[in-house]
Formats: sequence, structure tokens, C-alpha cells
Amino acid sequence: MSDPRLAPGIAAGRLSAEAAAANLSDLHPPYSPHEAAVAADRCYFCHDAPCMEACPTDIDIPLFIRQIAAGNDAGAAKTILSQNILGGMCARVCPTETLCEEACVRMTAEDKPVEIGRLQRHATDALMAADVHPFTRAAPTGKKVAVVGAGPAGLACAHRLAMHGHDVTVYEAKPKPGGLNEYGIAAYKTVDDFAQKEVAWLLKIGGIEIRHGQALGKDVTLEGLAEAHDAVFLGIGLGAVGGLGIPGEDLPGVRDAVDFIAELRQAEDPTKVPVGRNVVVIGGGMTAVDAAVQAKALGAENVTIAYRRSRADMPASGFEQELAAAKGVTIREHVMPVQAMGDAVVRSVAFRYAEAGPNGLEATGEGFSIPADMVLKAIGQKLVAPEGAALDGRKLAITGAGRTPNPKIWAGGDCAAGGEDLTVTAVAEGRDAAEDIHRALSA
Repeated sequence: MSDPRLAPGIAAGRLSAEAAAANLSDLHPPYSPHEAAVAADRCYFCHDAPCMEACPTDIDIPLFIRQIAAGNDAGAAKTILSQNILGGMCARVCPTETLCEEACVRMTAEDKPVEIGRLQRHATDALMAADVHPFTRAAPTGKKVAVVGAGPAGLACAHRLAMHGHDVTVYEAKPKPGGLNEYGIAAYKTVDDFAQKEVAWLLKIGGIEIRHGQALGKDVTLEGLAEAHDAVFLGIGLGAVGGLGIPGEDLPGVRDAVDFIAELRQAEDPTKVPVGRNVVVIGGGMTAVDAAVQAKALGAENVTIAYRRSRADMPASGFEQELAAAKGVTIREHVMPVQAMGDAVVRSVAFRYAEAGPNGLEATGEGFSIPADMVLKAIGQKLVAPEGAALDGRKLAITGAGRTPNPKIWAGGDCAAGGEDLTVTAVAEGRDAAEDIHRALSA
């Protein structure tokens, strides 16, 4: 079969263009000015604000909300962007329900938190719509820095280095910048090509060149970049998807969830993206939810997320789980796949119930199968380590603000050991590494 995506049961055009567009529309529509003012007025402007403590980029949340309440959206945006240059995207994709909003003092059984994410989007969108870039580039230093990867960590690092006057060249393997913001996040979270608009706005600082089609280990080497530049920052993310390790995994109809998400994000017409009638998503994180909800949005009749542990253990937040359920996705917990079954294509997935045993999670003797003409693997990604890189477990070894054992090389984001694999964490690590690089180059 020439295209495994088009195995029997997988088809494009299950819904009309109008229905698909409605299903993939903005998850959280922007506030109107009046709505933003009302939402901002709910903030207590805490002095020792717990929401700030919960923000990986340390945004002064009470200050920017106060600025919105005062009608100063531009000032609010600068407050946000001075700490998080990708504040517009983070406002859309951050799990605010487990970060700043969960810490909000209004989060009680009788009340709901201030909608910090939507307020952040209101301010940053207003600034971008005005085509304003509130930061200026320092005088050129003559120093050259290579940034590998144009994802959140790399872009945040590049922008902060350019602000300090360094010349930055970003080496990116894919044809578009943005990393997971462009290729790995659900279409309904970032509509209207926002990822590319945000990158274009970020580049207005000047001093940043992005070279596409430059894969580390193939088109450029770590050693060569270190020789040609005064410093190197690695923001390469996690490029490989883990395998299920079960029989039938290579059957047509079984594919990586991140590839499915990327295909939909790059499609000019979402109805052209093939989807199964019966879809099983294996995994329990945000990628699993994004893939499952979008499969349903494209017209899949039955979509099931299968996770080996409990729902309480799922990496996807409670909000994401509720979103999936509201969209008609079934979540099965305490189940592990043991075989993808079929003849020439996948037809079903066999599962066993899972429970904790003396050697960790173990399959019980009980099992069942779920019909599936499309299986999406969302069990996490792993690092494709550059040659010669030091590892801490399965990620790049770093100390402090992203320093690797090589004094000319820094790293941050999903590829580096330490923080959570979140866009906002990647931005913080890229920013902090840039400051450390600047100090090193200025010594």
C-alpha cells in the first residue's frame, strides 16, 4: 500500500469544510476590551502573589493585570514580554489551570480563579496588532552565537542575545520556525497561523538570521558550530517518538500522534487530512489529548484514549481530560496495549488491564480489544543526542543556566535535563541561558 495513512477505514473529508472549521475553531476566543476590564477587576493584586511563584517565567502577573484594568494594554504586554517573549503563544497553550491559575487565591470551591491566560493573550495580542516591538537592540558586540533549533527555547534565547547586541544565527532543520509551537500543538489552540506571526514579530528586534534545512549531525555539526561561533545554544527538543514495543506496531494505520498533529497544522484544508472511523490513542499526556480531540473534530466516530495508569496520574491536566470527554473522547484507564492486530492493516488493539506489582506496572490476566483502523502513539518523545554530548539520563546534562560540560555550549528546553517539558519552561530556560551566555561573552 503506497500510503499507510489511507489504509481501509482511514479517509479524508469525513466532515464538511464548515463543520471541520467549527470543530477546530479557537478554544478560548479573545476577550473584548470590556470583558478584559471585567476580568482584570477580579484580581486582588496580591503583594506576595502566589500566581507569580507558579509562573516558570516569573511574569509580574498582578502588575500586568493592574495595567489592563487601567486601560494600559501596551504596558501590560511589555511587562509580560520582558519576562516571556513568547507570551502570546504561552497564553494560548500553557496549562494555566495547573500553574498560575491553580495558585490564584480566588481558586476556591465557591469561586473560580482570575483567567490569567486569557488576560495575557488580550495584552500581547493588542501589542502585536499595533505592530509594536517594545524592545531595542543594543550596540553590536561583534560576538556570534549559534542557536540550534527554532523552537520556544531557541527563539527566546536568540531574542535575548540579540537584545544584548550579539549576532545570532539560528539553525533549524524544518522549513518553518516555531518548533512544537508550529508542528506539535493542536490547531484549535493556535488558530490563524499565530505561531508564524509571533516569530515574525519576534524577529523585529534585528540581529537574528534563521537558516532552514540545517539538521544537527547532518548539515551542521556541534564541533563545527563551536569552532565558528563564540557560543552555541542547543534547543533541539526531543526529536524521536518512543515505540510501543508490541507486535503489530508496524502495521499500516499505526502512526505517531505528533506526526498526525503536524500534518493537520500544516494542512491548508483540514478536511484533506485522513482520519480513521475508529481511532485509538495510546498515551496520557497533552499530545494524546490534542490528537484525540482533533481526530474527533475531523469526523472520527469513536475515539479512545488508552492510558496504563489512573486518570489522576495522567500528565494531561484535569482541564484537558474534561475537554476530551466533552468532545466525545472515551478515556480508558489502567490498560496497557499488548498487540496491534490485523492482517494487511491494523483492525484492532488488544489490551490487558494493568495494576501495580512488585516489579512495577504489570498486565493482569484479563483483557479486551478495541476496534481500530487508526492507532496514534503518544507515549512521549526522546532525545536524539548530538555526537559527543554529555547526558544526564536521557537528556543533555546541564548545570546552572543551561551550561553543559563544554564551556562554549549551553542547552535548554525539552532536550535538557531538569525542568518540565512545557513551552513556558522552555522559554524561561532559553532566556536564562542567553543571560548566562551574555555574561560569559562580556567577561
